[in-house]
Amino acid sequence: MAMAFAIRLSYHRRLLLMLLSFSWTIILLSIGFQYVREKQYKSDFLSAKLQQYNRHLLETVEEGLPYETYIASHEKPFDDLRVSVITLSGAVVYDNMIPLDSLDNHIERPEIASALRHGSGYHIGRQSASDGREYFYSATRGQRVIVRTAIPYSATLRELLQADWTFLFVMIAISLAMSIAAYFSTRKLGQDIERVNQFESEQEKNRIKRQLSNNINHELKTPVASMQVCLETLLSGIALSEEKRQELIARCYTHNERLRQLLNDISLITRLEEGSQLISTENVCINNILREISEELSVLPPEERLELHISFNEEVTLAGNNSLIGSIFSNLTKNAIAYSSGRNIYITLLENTEKLCRIRFEDDGQGVAPQHLSRLFERFYRIDKGRSRKLGGTGLGLSIVKHAVLFHGGNITATNRPEGGLRFDFTLMKQ
Repeated sequence: MAMAFAIRLSYHRRLLLMLLSFSWTIILLSIGFQYVREKQYKSDFLSAKLQQYNRHLLETVEEGLPYETYIASHEKPFDDLRVSVITLSGAVVYDNMIPLDSLDNHIERPEIASALRHGSGYHIGRQSASDGREYFYSATRGQRVIVRTAIPYSATLRELLQADWTFLFVMIAISLAMSIAAYFSTRKLGQDIERVNQFESEQEKNRIKRQLSNNINHELKTPVASMQVCLETLLSGIALSEEKRQELIARCYTHNERLRQLLNDISLITRLEEGSQLISTENVCINNILREISEELSVLPPEERLELHISFNEEVTLAGNNSLIGSIFSNLTKNAIAYSSGRNIYITLLENTEKLCRIRFEDDGQGVAPQHLSRLFERFYRIDKGRSRKLGGTGLGLSIVKHAVLFHGGNITATNRPEGGLRFDFTLMKQ
């Protein structure tokens, strides 16, 4: 499995997407508001014309004059205008198009209810229960009756009520022009930001490299100096007992092994950081790795041996690098043996799905002070430097653990157990 890389958009694209998302949201809301507002305005305008006719007819009714004559003799604001006279109780007493015996009580019609409450009201696009046609209704209340006029929906009426798309098209065209301008402006800004960040990244990389070089030099000095003293003593011609000679040779061998392990660890971290795509992957069974860890613990001297408790209730297999996954558990185990002062190690499978597995590794030692937890995975970071070197550690074990977990698309955290000891929770992606 290749290392999981997050797809990161360039600063230009991110800036452009943010700007376009914000601007187009505002534009679309403005267009929607303008569309509704214009349609409302046209409906109000249409109703106002009908209301004017309604009020004139109400004056005729209130004066006791025959309203049929007024309707027949006066010019209507629209052709095919339906006129109804309705009592305040909702009964229809006149309709110029529909027979009265086919009309039911209109008290619950929206425009009638609005007219009773507010003096006037209109309703857009309701189908008439009497003739099945769709009308635009406008009603006006008088002292004794309500006059309602209605225009049947036609191509002319629909065109009248329709919003003016010219404005909308102009707005969209302006928005597109602004988007094109935003593309070029954000490209320049994004390129500048990327150059600044690249420069800062290079500076940070150089700082880390200098720090790593200084740390490596520091770590090499002690074993090299000790080996030099031993070798100079052996080559000086001083008469030494065989026991003393063997002690110096053994000391040189120990320091040489430490140097070899240090170089191997540095090489591994470098591969993980710079050439992870070249690391081979295969199907790895974590249960087999844990069995190997258990066997390695069983052959340690009693004073170094910790009891291993494995709680894996099923087999866990993933696509990864066998040696890197092995290094996670081996380095955590070595860390527990060297620094925990406990007698037990617990490895627990917390979650196992098709996509990932989540594992907990903990010991029953004394744990570490809270201020050290966030720095445990730093290269060459030691809580007790003298004790760490005495135990032969390179200071890279937990850093290798973190890089190996990241290589497999996961993450790792370190906390203190409530009951005492150090706890590592980490995930490994399976694909």
